[in-house]
Amino acid sequence: MQLETILNKIESKEFRVGIIGLGYVGLPLMWTFHQNGMPVIGYDIDEFKIKCLREGKSYIKHLGEDKMKVLSSSNLCDATSDFARIPEADALLLCVPTPLNTYREPEMKYVVDTTKVVAENLRKGQIVILESTTWPGTTDELMIPILEKGSGLKAGKDFYVAYSPEREDPGNTEFNTGGIPKVVGAHGDDALKIACAMYDTSIIQTVPVSDNKTAEAVKLTENIFRSVNIALVNELKVVFSKMGIDVHEVLDAAATKPFGFMKFTPGPGLGGHCIPIDPFYLTWKAREFEQNTRFIELAGEINTAMPNYVVQRTIEALNHQKKSLNGSKILLIGLAYKPDVDDDRESPTYRLMDYFKEFGASIAYYDPYVPVIKESREHAHWAGTTSIEWNREQVSAFDVVVISTNHSEINYNELAEWNNLIVDTRNAMIGIGSKNGHVWKA
Repeated sequence: MQLETILNKIESKEFRVGIIGLGYVGLPLMWTFHQNGMPVIGYDIDEFKIKCLREGKSYIKHLGEDKMKVLSSSNLCDATSDFARIPEADALLLCVPTPLNTYREPEMKYVVDTTKVVAENLRKGQIVILESTTWPGTTDELMIPILEKGSGLKAGKDFYVAYSPEREDPGNTEFNTGGIPKVVGAHGDDALKIACAMYDTSIIQTVPVSDNKTAEAVKLTENIFRSVNIALVNELKVVFSKMGIDVHEVLDAAATKPFGFMKFTPGPGLGGHCIPIDPFYLTWKAREFEQNTRFIELAGEINTAMPNYVVQRTIEALNHQKKSLNGSKILLIGLAYKPDVDDDRESPTYRLMDYFKEFGASIAYYDPYVPVIKESREHAHWAGTTSIEWNREQVSAFDVVVISTNHSEINYNELAEWNNLIVDTRNAMIGIGSKNGHVWKA
């Protein structure tokens, strides 16, 4: 009877979706449900985000001010830092970070702490869904025991549990949250029916799988696939460079084959909250079963080495102009981890900044989307550093410019005019004429 009541509530759009964690995953998810007529309530410990939501101010670039104003003025949307209001939601979608610790092991603190808070406030009939990327078994082995112990309720009987991994791609104008199929696993058939029915209200397609650990494995597989293939083209970049071959020309030509080839693009290293981190969740879990993940670990080694390769290419470029890296002034273009977003999590630019500084260089950066470096655990020593202004006087004052992220807003023709030594890690300068030795690819 409870299942039928919940499904009827979803169909009539009286089912309130609660989203815990209003960042790059949670906020677009809130917008998507709201746009499809579902009442939503957002929870976050960050009072700044709650204030922005209530005042209609954007704190994530690609979502935009217009959408935030819609959310702030809607009677279907609310946001709070008061987790005692958890019972007001019918579904609780956990969109919290899952980083690695210094030993490249899963850091589950955010999932555990959030699950404990949910357990303390859980009521009968609610469904709890984890959206964070994690190791296979997290939902059943870690979350459910915490939820049952903290609430005194029974999963599958009193409340429901599911897992549906986020598939966000910030800055991708071709796909948004609602237009990307949603993989759904669950703890029992009733939980699967509820989760699929809820996502069906707002997502183009739900893809049910047999259980939670299968859904968790799907997300890891997607990101491992990307990590391994990016490592491949990064390795080819280094090899082809020694042969005097432009890897980008090779990849563009190979991509004309209509079958059997998928183009990946090399770069200065991996960034973002997914690809540099997620594969090692499986590596960690595989040890429990005495299994090795050699492809994953080799790909990680190759991708992790890319910032070092960029540094070496920069040394070669400076040597060509009879300059030393020690004492040189270096401008890095792009702090965000990918083009046209303001997300600097795990950005390889930070590693480049650290390496260049260790060699005795003076460092500055330019990024129109990241005007100041915020306080963080990983890059506290750069906190407060501000982007330079984009003008001839400032850009021309540097001995070398390293393009780490190729934002489309940047005028690369101006860059070619303003500085006589550019190290291009993103093929951003393609088609732009330059003097001999002016542009070095890395």
